[in-house]
Amino acid sequence: MKTIPIHDVSRLQGSAYHHAPAHPDDTLVGVGKGTQAGEYLRRYWHPIGVAAEVTSRPQMVRLLGEDLVLFRDKAGRPGLLYPRCMHRGTSLYFGRVEEEGIRCCYHGWLFSVEGHCLNQPCEPDGGQHRDTARQPWYPVEERYGLVFAYMGPPEKKPVLPRYDILEDLEEGEFIEVNGSGFAGFADDVKDPHVPYHWLQNWENIVDPYHVHVLHATFSGIQFAEGFKILPKVDFEPVESGVIYHAYREFEDGRSMDRINSALLPNISAIPDIDLAPGRGSWVGWHVAVDDTHFRGFFAARTRKPGRFAPFKMHNGKSWLELSEQERQDFPGDFEAQGGQGAITLHSEEHLATSDRGIGLLRRMMKKQIATVAEGGDPLGVHFHEEQALVKIRSGNFYTDPAPHETTTA
Repeated sequence: MKTIPIHDVSRLQGSAYHHAPAHPDDTLVGVGKGTQAGEYLRRYWHPIGVAAEVTSRPQMVRLLGEDLVLFRDKAGRPGLLYPRCMHRGTSLYFGRVEEEGIRCCYHGWLFSVEGHCLNQPCEPDGGQHRDTARQPWYPVEERYGLVFAYMGPPEKKPVLPRYDILEDLEEGEFIEVNGSGFAGFADDVKDPHVPYHWLQNWENIVDPYHVHVLHATFSGIQFAEGFKILPKVDFEPVESGVIYHAYREFEDGRSMDRINSALLPNISAIPDIDLAPGRGSWVGWHVAVDDTHFRGFFAARTRKPGRFAPFKMHNGKSWLELSEQERQDFPGDFEAQGGQGAITLHSEEHLATSDRGIGLLRRMMKKQIATVAEGGDPLGVHFHEEQALVKIRSGNFYTDPAPHETTTA
């Protein structure tokens, strides 16, 4: 058998033949009921639909690994129920929505938005014991043009948070929402479920270095020319998450502190990607559909519609219009995040100093997962309205050059 000369052995080091089997971090990836992260995520409210799209026509939705039916009764109340009718198991997706709730197509049992059985038409007196029947349900509330669901222990239900940048609208302002699935594109996709793990999308929020490479110097200018400047970065833990300061010095003498926010459990507040000055104006939720899919919901404070118009990625095309070859030549967030696989293999990662924000966010998340497992309440959960206002620090904050400084155009 032919052998490799001893002086050539170094050429073989790092061979993929010796590559060890890789695996995800099980603490972080599960979202189903009973998993560590799944129980943690169930302690918060999550968007489940755009309010204007929740109508009297039932729709199947999926959140945290559970299939559910979402509808609005004829009195205008949204409801979120377990889909299999408690009577004989037929899906309420085929039910008929009425004034007081949804009626099963099979034997007509009528359920309110809170699962109370109101009528059993095939039973004596409309169901003499119907008050003991309860279809499994989850609480929902509407805010900022979205419908939010709480899927955790009923006795631990917190108040639905408010966000200061979406409050106290001035005359002419309104909240525009989007549930297309993926931040930055807002294409009219048929299926808003993005096919990879939610955390691969959310932790991207505390990675300012990828903006310089992926969005400015590898694929060309995707957002703004200023991102070509490699920033100096500081990471800072805040009350319920992590922010970063990305400092840039411009040729005209101005400097900018770009603050971006990732807040527990899955919230982002990204400043204007055109680098326009001022506070951020929108909030995003990176919602876990299941272990291998997520959906993005976004609410923005604005004065004119079109805040979430499809973003032109390359050659005047939106992301959906790009060919596979164009996505290879001009990759963006979807390609970089989805390219990690449906669930990234954490054991293969080699985190470096530029990944400090990722490490900080994961450690914070794991600490809250442990807190929930021990019976405590995670950060960002409040049970009184006066405590539930979240203050957002995100924005592009500029400093003009001092009067004696020389600037260049």
